[in-house]
Amino acid sequence: MDSNNNQNNIEVQDQDSVLSLSESWSALSPAERRKNFKDLPRTEAEELFLSLKTHDQAELIEEATHLEKRSWIRLLAPDDVADLIQEMGADHREDILSLLDPQTKREVTALLAYAEDAAGGLMSSRFVRLRPDMSVDEAISYIRIQAKTHVETIYYAYVLDSDQKLLGVVSFRELFQSSPEKKIAEIMHTDVLKVPVEMDQEQIGRIFSQQDLMAVPVVDENGIMKGIVTFDDVATAIQEEATEDIHKIGGVESLDAPYLKISMLEMLKKRGGWLLILFLGQMFTATAMAFFEDELSKAMVLSMFIPLIISSGGNSGSQASTLIIRAIALREVRLRDWWRVLGREIMAGACLGLVLGAIGFIRIMLWPNRETLYTVHYMHVGLTVAVSVVGVVLWGTISGSMLPFLLKKAGFDPASASAPAVATLVDVTGLVIYFTAASFFLTGILF
Repeated sequence: MDSNNNQNNIEVQDQDSVLSLSESWSALSPAERRKNFKDLPRTEAEELFLSLKTHDQAELIEEATHLEKRSWIRLLAPDDVADLIQEMGADHREDILSLLDPQTKREVTALLAYAEDAAGGLMSSRFVRLRPDMSVDEAISYIRIQAKTHVETIYYAYVLDSDQKLLGVVSFRELFQSSPEKKIAEIMHTDVLKVPVEMDQEQIGRIFSQQDLMAVPVVDENGIMKGIVTFDDVATAIQEEATEDIHKIGGVESLDAPYLKISMLEMLKKRGGWLLILFLGQMFTATAMAFFEDELSKAMVLSMFIPLIISSGGNSGSQASTLIIRAIALREVRLRDWWRVLGREIMAGACLGLVLGAIGFIRIMLWPNRETLYTVHYMHVGLTVAVSVVGVVLWGTISGSMLPFLLKKAGFDPASASAPAVATLVDVTGLVIYFTAASFFLTGILF
């Protein structure tokens, strides 16, 4: 009895160590990861290896001996091996394929023919197959045999004809609830939701979120079933898509690896391109200020409010672009809805601008020593600032909301309408609006 308890305690401790190591993995250095991984018993090491992300698995594989590589890679399902090859690069392809058994090698090679971010690149080719003329009893026995080949999931069994075309789907629960002598054709569902091999992972993610599925079959143009995409496969893909969009919204080219694993040179390349473009755009701000140099020299008080005007427009534009980019990604709005969005943003921009403009005007009117700070014509200065804020905020919301639609229409990723890009655009035009308002209210007074 004591020996059994001791054994159970050891197993619990091993599981705890695996969980703890998995949680702290990203914070460890490469050397610490390798050491901790090698110190684990084989069973726990396998559990940890299978739970790691592809780039972490690749890091361990690169440092392993030939025999160790063969051992670890053969633990993976074909779709996971394909992901590993894509992560490590074409130079490692043949080396990794040579470590696989012939059947798995054929499956992995077939998966690598598809784009990484398409259904074909995400799917697993190992799924439960049934024939329509099988009895329920035969089907259950056949599934038991197939389960030994490490199929991706046994929640669903897919009914195929002799040409491997998808006819229907049946759940495990339905099999057990049906009479043993019934034919699969009698209990299968023929109205099957399926996706083509070329469907983008973002679209597949939307299907999973809308339909609450565990897996979805993948078929080619002839209706031949090629594999299944499971929820865990698409969850990783959705995370990658969201990360890419967030990077773009922040004005950064999408990183291909975790932050701490990107080399400094690669990091500079990812960030420098956008910064250069934005810097060149901001140079037009200096050009605009030079154009209004006479007005500034005659009314230096105007320079006090330039940061306020620029930031108000940039912030409103960033807000609008972020909201619309996300709404487009979630299919809450489509291209044809641009005019409805425009109407809403004009209303929102006008209201927000009026509130901010009123606050700015009141602040100038009630500020102590206003005549010293803003000259005796402080009321005209206040009107200039208030009207400019209304105009800049309104223009910012319009620009920020419409730019994603324009990019989408042109075939680009709407996320490219990043907050810094919109802010740069609005900065330049905001100065034009500001000095135009100043010319209207202050000509003949300060100019």
